[in-house]
Amino acid sequence: MPRPSIVRRALPALLLAFAALAPRAEAQAPPLLTPGKLTYGVAATFAPFEYMVDGKYVGFDIEFGEAIARKMGLEPVIMNIEFRGLIPALQGRRIDIINSAMYINPQRAEQVDFIPYMRIGNQIIVRKGNPLNIRSRDDLCGRRVAVTLGGIQETYARQDNEKCVAAGRPAVTVMTFPTAQDSTLSVRQGRADAHFDSTPGAAKLTSELPDVFEVAGDVFENNTQIGIAVRKGEAALKTAIEAAIAQVVADGTYVRLMQKYNLPLTGNIF
Repeated sequence: MPRPSIVRRALPALLLAFAALAPRAEAQAPPLLTPGKLTYGVAATFAPFEYMVDGKYVGFDIEFGEAIARKMGLEPVIMNIEFRGLIPALQGRRIDIINSAMYINPQRAEQVDFIPYMRIGNQIIVRKGNPLNIRSRDDLCGRRVAVTLGGIQETYARQDNEKCVAAGRPAVTVMTFPTAQDSTLSVRQGRADAHFDSTPGAAKLTSELPDVFEVAGDVFENNTQIGIAVRKGEAALKTAIEAAIAQVVADGTYVRLMQKYNLPLTGNIF
């Protein structure tokens, strides 16, 4: 039988060992709509993050989501939803997370919890030759600006309108469309004078259609972060996704995907 003094000396070490094990013993698997699957919402109209090619989902977020799910030991399940319906779908428990290059802003942060994963900017897209000589957002007074309904670019366009009106200048006509593709098409057809796009989206668009579109002016709102969204207060799922992202970053997949989709590495927040 061990002597009491030996037991007393061993007790602190035993307590520390049990304490280290306790969080793992008490940890619960994150709640999911379907066991073994990570169901995420995406508005697959925002190249190069999420879009369709020959009926298949492609883009940075699609492969990023697959990598995250694999690290969690889950199967990714994609639900394509109109952008403005993503947060209601999350709150209504139709999806586990939003993985759709969602810009983080105070209004959205009141509704969901975000896990940031990239920093991007925005640019003005016009028709080739810039017939209206648009050089900055200050040149948009009295112009028609196409944006995705419910996207952060709509917020920027409406801010520009307020600024124009406050200065006694003609208002900005903010034209909202369901998708970024619809917005760019309106510029191509001459129905809109300009379109707000992300820096990656602008690079993709002008490289694929250099005879149709060009960038006007400098990058603006260049410190905007995008993130994966989870329901408010779902700490277990948020922690699990953060851990999976850390692994995706550590094994080089994150940077490889940025390079694959021509995303500027200055957007890497890790």
